[in-house]
Amino acid sequence: MFYAAASGGGAGGLTPILMIALLFGVMYFMMIRPQQKRRREAEQMQSALSVGDEVVTIGGLYGTVTGVDDDTVLLEVAPGVQTRYARPAIARVVTRAERVEETEPVVEEAEPVKE
Repeated sequence: MFYAAASGGGAGGLTPILMIALLFGVMYFMMIRPQQKRRREAEQMQSALSVGDEVVTIGGLYGTVTGVDDDTVLLEVAPGVQTRYARPAIARVVTRAERVEETEPVVEEAEPVKE
């Protein structure tokens, strides 16, 4: 009887610690890591806002970006009606405005005149 109690007690102390570590590992990969990824993507989307983008706010209001500041975004929600929102209040971009790539104009050199 003493032999059975002594041999089973050593391994029992390590099992709860391994279960707790496994639980924290599962919680990290199932809950914390995906939430961090979503937050990072939202911040990237909000920092890339520009004039002409059609967006939806977290309240469900659709509008077109008419102005962008460091912390705020000016939206036109109806013709002539503009409202100001904080950048984190933008939930998603519906359509992006067409971006015009700024390139240097190509200047063709004229051929020298042969006389």
